Amino acid sequence: MPDQSSLAMIPQEVLEHIVFFAATDDFLGPPSGILPFLAVNRTMHDALSFNTNPHLYARIFAHKYDLAPAIRRMGADLFPATALAEELRRRSIVLKRIRHRLDSKRGTGERQIRRCSDNSQGAGEEHIDTLLWTAYLMMLESDGRNERQLREYARVNEWLKEYWFHESGASGALDIVKNADEWPENTERMSLATWLFWYMLEPEEYMHDDNLFRDATGILKVLALGAHKYPSCYPNWQDFVPKRSKLHPSLVRHFSSDIEVIAPAPASPAILAYLTLVNKLSVSWETTNYMKPLFPAVDIDRSARKNTEWDCDWARIHSLANPRILLGNTLSRSFTPGSLEGVWEGIFTYTEFTSYAALLSGAPPSVLQRSLVAQHRQTIKVREWHLLAPGIDEHEPTRNVTPLSPGNPSRAYVPDGVTISEVTDGLEITEPGRERVIYHSWSSTQKTNALGRVKDIFLTGEVRF
Repeated sequence: MPDQSSLAMIPQEVLEHIVFFAATDDFLGPPSGILPFLAVNRTMHDALSFNTNPHLYARIFAHKYDLAPAIRRMGADLFPATALAEELRRRSIVLKRIRHRLDSKRGTGERQIRRCSDNSQGAGEEHIDTLLWTAYLMMLESDGRNERQLREYARVNEWLKEYWFHESGASGALDIVKNADEWPENTERMSLATWLFWYMLEPEEYMHDDNLFRDATGILKVLALGAHKYPSCYPNWQDFVPKRSKLHPSLVRHFSSDIEVIAPAPASPAILAYLTLVNKLSVSWETTNYMKPLFPAVDIDRSARKNTEWDCDWARIHSLANPRILLGNTLSRSFTPGSLEGVWEGIFTYTEFTSYAALLSGAPPSVLQRSLVAQHRQTIKVREWHLLAPGIDEHEPTRNVTPLSPGNPSRAYVPDGVTISEVTDGLEITEPGRERVIYHSWSSTQKTNALGRVKDIFLTGEVRF
């Protein structure tokens, strides 16, 4: 323990530097190096305590966690020293709970099968929502530091294995699917835990344990291919211009603000995780009923990922929960123009048609688990065309900038009777009874710096098998 007499002679500014380096000497985990200084005496405690010196804890937070993404998205005014200190304390508690595997399993005395209901109560239930939202938002704001804290200190992958695939896991998924042969309820917790599983997935951890691999792919297969139960996006893709969000937002404490957010849909991360795992197999795994992949999965370089990759995800969970944001055909930060432009290679995956017909008629998940999954390579070339609002140039010719009316969802919302032709200016689209409109190419939008004028986006492309 530091000597009391020598510490009492050190100026406050110098003392704070010493304590800062002691608290951050170990990058991972809570700042435990500060504890000996707090225990020296009352004077030292008052000078360095959380309540009296939030600036010290704000510096510690900025050293251990990523801050720039949150400031860029929410504004610097929302991040005073007290907000950073509060978030440091919350994350320290959450990371310690994850590290000690708290909340990952149900109570030992609870043997009945329980669906993953947001209203369920029990040991640790009040902490799970805070834990999942804190970890999820940390990943959305990660430039590397947040992910290291979750992966290396908290060992969140081990927590997720227990939560999802242990027979007493708090998700209840294994009991519900294997024993009760029922569909897990689509809840906020399911969505957050599925996204966390995908963000943190290390496929090699599942390749050396046959039982874990079977349980993981069995649950993921149900979530990934059960499209009639688990949506891939919000709002529903069948609503071209939804009047309002039908989901109820959650109030989440983030730094020192209470923000309203809606958890993202669960199917997309389940699909990504399921295909990543099954395509790691070098041979067909007959007992789980899926076919050998046509080509190996591509490993992701995590070091190359930047938080800007998740800007649209942040915008979606926030804008869907905001009643002041009208859902319409105005471009928001939930989509980045040009992000679909290019050539996409992947695997087209589908189940047996008879099995899927049975699922739509109410069959249990065991029908899906027993069905074969067919795969084949697919390459899609996509081009984006943008309808632009008028610019400030008064010499610019006046054009119709009214977006197309929405057609049938099963025909990509293209109205009946539309004629489409590529012209010098871009893509000319004429709808019966309306004036023609010109959609400009992505390259043209870039060159004219017109991203802020995009009113509508039309996609064309070709598919190669």
